Amino acid sequence: MTEDPFVTHRGLLFTVAYEMLGSAADAEDVLQESWLRWADVDRAQVRDPRAYLVRTVTRQALNRLRTLSRSREDYVGEWLPEPLLTSPDVAEDIELAESVSIAMLTVLETLGPAERAVFVLREVFEMPYGEIAEAIGKSTAAVRQIARRAREHVAARRPRVRVSRSEQQAVVERFLVALRTGQLRELMEIMAPDVVLIADGGGLVPAVLTPVHGADVVAPMLARANRVARVETTTVWLNGAPAGRIEFDGEPAAVSLAVEDGRVTRIYVVRNPRKLTRLDEPSELAR
Repeated sequence: MTEDPFVTHRGLLFTVAYEMLGSAADAEDVLQESWLRWADVDRAQVRDPRAYLVRTVTRQALNRLRTLSRSREDYVGEWLPEPLLTSPDVAEDIELAESVSIAMLTVLETLGPAERAVFVLREVFEMPYGEIAEAIGKSTAAVRQIARRAREHVAARRPRVRVSRSEQQAVVERFLVALRTGQLRELMEIMAPDVVLIADGGGLVPAVLTPVHGADVVAPMLARANRVARVETTTVWLNGAPAGRIEFDGEPAAVSLAVEDGRVTRIYVVRNPRKLTRLDEPSELAR
């Protein structure tokens, strides 16, 4: 027996849904809904199962995204994507790793649902405009216009500099040591002067509710952490890049860093426990 196309392409389908939603839990729900629809399809009428399944997942993700957009307006504090434990192999595909990075997913959150769907399908998965049009229910001409607007929007906000894995890992490890030991001077040196810290506690655990700007504010705040709690740190691979898993008195957090010219420019801290359920087993991501 040949394997069911849904099973064969599950990694791809999960990645499409996750990039559109920024939430692994919601992506899994979308896959479940899509599987139920796939189970009722006459397979003999499906010429390209991969394209058909991507269209199905896209439609379900769009429906979910429109609902989530309303609920996220009431979210307590800053909303950040759900971090995923990934294998180092994900970083071998540079475009995939960049597209699932916390920094990029945060940028994608500023797009409207249709723009996000078009950007992900076109720029990440290189789908033809005609297939995207069929997936989102718009004309090919409209999809081309949406794609152009989305590219310009993302280009103006995405991290401008790519760093090597070795440089990213070195900066992450240096940052985590300084955090764990409360070394203010070291934290100041490793951060860009205009560094921004964004934290997501979801109203469930303590976290700053608005972005904190500037190394002169961020560094002292982080340096105090080990004086009020027992801090343990581990370097892990999150969303295709070296990152940190931190425990404050046993309570977990995930930390992703944006790095430019050897210094940290963005710090993304996820403390919401509902978003920390995918840190023990690597997620399968694929294009």
